[in-house]
Amino acid sequence: MNKTEWFKDWFDTEYYHLLYANRNDEEAEVFISNLCDYLNIESGSAVLDLACGKGRHSRTLNKLGFKVTGADLSSNSIKEAIHEGPTEIRYVVHDMREIIPEGRYDVVFNLFTSFGYFDGISDNARVIQSISSMLEKDGLLVIDFMNARKVIDHLVKDEVKRAGNIDFNISRRYDGKHIFKDIQFIDDGFEYHYTERVQALFKNDFEQLLLAEGLTIIHTFGNFDLELFNEENSDRLIIIAKK
Repeated sequence: MNKTEWFKDWFDTEYYHLLYANRNDEEAEVFISNLCDYLNIESGSAVLDLACGKGRHSRTLNKLGFKVTGADLSSNSIKEAIHEGPTEIRYVVHDMREIIPEGRYDVVFNLFTSFGYFDGISDNARVIQSISSMLEKDGLLVIDFMNARKVIDHLVKDEVKRAGNIDFNISRRYDGKHIFKDIQFIDDGFEYHYTERVQALFKNDFEQLLLAEGLTIIHTFGNFDLELFNEENSDRLIIIAKK
């Protein structure tokens, strides 16, 4: 793996989890429950939570009666997920560009803008190739991504967010391809600087990537309430694709 890839170090730090500690687990649980009801996923189906973090979505999927695998590149996140349990969830440290050995799934979930971290389309294609290879026939892929158009049009350039005892100074920019978030802060007298970089991918970008690997978009939603996607106004781009 290229050592310059920003996400490996940042996602493995305690500061990443501190900054995003306000993520709403209850909201996530309602979203996943409504989504699985809508898609009529059978109890006992094998599902993959790809880029699972500390496992908040994996735990909800487990409660719904699915056979769950959670995969994430961050070894620290996987350790926390395993610690949280339950033991019937299988967690693995994994690069989403690769196939999980012996992994076959009825549904793959890729949630909370856990896509487009890479520099080029070729790596995006590798992710979709791996997912398609692991999906059973007629399997489903759920991608929950930011609505890049709305993010770009309403970009908050600078803000200070306090989490714990730390003031995170955050600045954002768009270079025509990527949305950057520069994060600077001081802790215990030491200065830290991390940069998140996510490709600005739009619905048609996903359509091309998915079609190339035999996946067809069957639904798009614009928020966690499963309202229809509108590029100008929706907060999210939630894609349901079928193999």
